Amino acid sequence: MAGELVLYRRRGGTATITLDSPHNRNALSARLRAELSARLDEAVTDDAVRVIVLTHAGPVFCSGMDLKEAAGPDASGQGVREFPHILDQIWASPKPVLARVAGPARAGGIGLIAACDIAVAAEAATFAFSEVRIGVVPAVISLTVLPRISPRDAQALFLTGETFDAGRAARIGLINVAVPLSELDAEVARYVDALQLGAPRALAATKKLLARPRFATPAEGFTEMLALSAEFFASEEGQEGIAAFAAKRPPRWAVPRVSDRD
Repeated sequence: MAGELVLYRRRGGTATITLDSPHNRNALSARLRAELSARLDEAVTDDAVRVIVLTHAGPVFCSGMDLKEAAGPDASGQGVREFPHILDQIWASPKPVLARVAGPARAGGIGLIAACDIAVAAEAATFAFSEVRIGVVPAVISLTVLPRISPRDAQALFLTGETFDAGRAARIGLINVAVPLSELDAEVARYVDALQLGAPRALAATKKLLARPRFATPAEGFTEMLALSAEFFASEEGQEGIAAFAAKRPPRWAVPRVSDRD
């Protein structure tokens, strides 16, 4: 049997999931989708994992759905039906997920990036919602992309399918930052180190807070948010964090910085 298309490595509190199908530009084939879903489950259920990094082998992050599998009279669209689960695994993960993007992303590949909590890209990376140019619609990925980018940018980029660079991707909110390729790993490590300073339950609750619908006014949400705040101040994590701050020591959940590990 051929080697795995999605690699998994845990080092310290970081699980790195690598798309490793460069022969077809890391296209979302049925096999790659199944392996990616399994690796995401593995990372989420491993108590030792604090942060998940989604990255790629080869020059392309992800070219979107495997069009060879989608072609022909027997095409079932199964990939489209499976893909929402993968996007939801990333979006709803209680652990922060960070995308490391060193090369081009297209269509469904951008959906993966948008589902992540944080995305760091090399300046040379490019992006395109290429669906309309092959006669399909960016329907499923719209559910992760549209909360990230402005309506005007979505209108132009979805309708034209034009290619845009990492600088624009950062300006419109699709990614957090674009850096030179030589600085990509250091920037990813900086974010990983920062995320691993957060308490696990507090991070999971904060992700839920960020994903919930907005209140119409601040006053509408004060009662609910006060209860959430009080719960975490009184929690084991909250009390440990307060004690660690007073003692000028790291809290028990703190993970050594990437640069400090063997």
